[in-house]
Amino acid sequence: MAGLRELAASFVVPGPSGVAIRDRLKHLTAEDERVLRLVGDHLGALASRDLKDRCAAGLEHGSERWAERKRALSEESSSRWAGSITKATHDQWAFARRGQLAHIRSLEAGIETITHRLSLPVGEKGSKRAPGGYGSRRERFAKTRRLHVLEDRLRAARADREVGRVHVVRGGKQLLNTRHHLEQAQLTEEQWRTRWQAGRRFLQADGESGKRFGNETLRVTPDGEVSLRLPAPLAHLANAPHGRYVLAARVSFAHRGEQWADRVAANRAVAYRVHEDVIRGRWYLTASWTIPVVKTVPLEAARTRGLVGVDTNADHLAAWRLDAHGNPVGRPLRFGYDLSGTADHRDAQVRHALIRLLHWAERHGLAIAVEDLDFTAEKTREKHGRRKKFRNIISGMPTSMLRARLVSMAAELGITVVAVDPAYTSRWGAQHWQKPLTTPTRKTTRHDAAAVAIGRRALGHPIRRRTAPPRDDRSDRRGHRTVQAGPVASGREGHRPRIPGSRTRSVSPDTERTRSTRTSKTVRDVRSDQVWVQNSLLLTD
Repeated sequence: MAGLRELAASFVVPGPSGVAIRDRLKHLTAEDERVLRLVGDHLGALASRDLKDRCAAGLEHGSERWAERKRALSEESSSRWAGSITKATHDQWAFARRGQLAHIRSLEAGIETITHRLSLPVGEKGSKRAPGGYGSRRERFAKTRRLHVLEDRLRAARADREVGRVHVVRGGKQLLNTRHHLEQAQLTEEQWRTRWQAGRRFLQADGESGKRFGNETLRVTPDGEVSLRLPAPLAHLANAPHGRYVLAARVSFAHRGEQWADRVAANRAVAYRVHEDVIRGRWYLTASWTIPVVKTVPLEAARTRGLVGVDTNADHLAAWRLDAHGNPVGRPLRFGYDLSGTADHRDAQVRHALIRLLHWAERHGLAIAVEDLDFTAEKTREKHGRRKKFRNIISGMPTSMLRARLVSMAAELGITVVAVDPAYTSRWGAQHWQKPLTTPTRKTTRHDAAAVAIGRRALGHPIRRRTAPPRDDRSDRRGHRTVQAGPVASGREGHRPRIPGSRTRSVSPDTERTRSTRTSKTVRDVRSDQVWVQNSLLLTD
């Protein structure tokens, strides 16, 4: 079909490369909290200074400059604390560069859309593939001014990227802007200041293989004792030998506790991070380590028993099981979630929906097919104009969260995840599958049909149910329909089997037997072996 973009090939998603677990630091004393805040504030100030130096270096940063930063930090902390700070700073700079590139692409998409719409007359209607002109001269004039604004922003963003300049805030830009809207956020200046200081603290240390319990700076013993090496200016606060401070709290990781215990017992590297939840008034310890990437199964092996096609929506996951030939099996499934409220609530809702989906797939031994969604160009207000509700739906879909959660949780259960190109799945699914799958007792939605389309694409089948008939009046000129079910599929659309007797329902099944006993009205002409003639009918009064 003309005008359609080329579809990307389906692929098996590799498993996660790291693990993170968390536990609460309970029964901390007032002195413990004071020491943690002092250490976090001191290291946070060093991290802020190091981030400033890293941003100033830009693209000219190298290993020598990195070593200089680390030596400067080691004098006021320790060599290991300095290594953790410089690594975290470099990662933060790299994340800012990635966000800068996404911002540039968003500006380019907006400029392209506005330029196209300005090239059309006022009031001209658009099509499904391209928007039309603006509805009024007033709107067109406003968009002309906005085009100049976006072009200025794009020039500035490209100039920053060329020299390696990034804009990053330790503690978060959102929390920084909240300072100017305390009444709307229902916060006092003191409450905001507490959150700001907690967000800028630095209390994380990278692990080291071969060292005692896998970490010399933040150490957790197998029985749950937590201790940290104090920086040089705060060494006088130590309550244990070698400048260490032991917390009164004990940790016990409920999730993956055995894996963590095996690593620390073998002195394998484990990284730790301590942070304070100001809203709840709690302290947490997060442990993380890297794992070898699980070797994925071949795509053909994942298709052997069929799979589950999953369509991602703003409030639910629509799923439908397909056999190896692409035929829907059973009834459609729906796993709902509510994305309103806090980030923790949204994350819990997504995890709850995914675990129900994964448990169902595990019981049937099936792989999962999902769309490789990316709404980077779809979230701009220039593409959808006044359709604010639709833009909010797209922006609210947790595509990144779903992908990360699904891959990590599926790897634990040994379930294969297949990613497919999302192009036209909803449109073609509704066109070819929504009506045929609707019954008097079951109403198939557009999302259910999209799940079937996703599953068929992952299996390597076309989305449409079958190809068009031959162009000529007889199939023997061009061949039969090219897309058919497998030879072992029940009820396949193949050649009609030879059934003795007439094909009309008005003739009894034993017609073939009785026909041989009757006198034939057709006789062979002895004068020719090639011609058959019909006897004249007897006329009676």
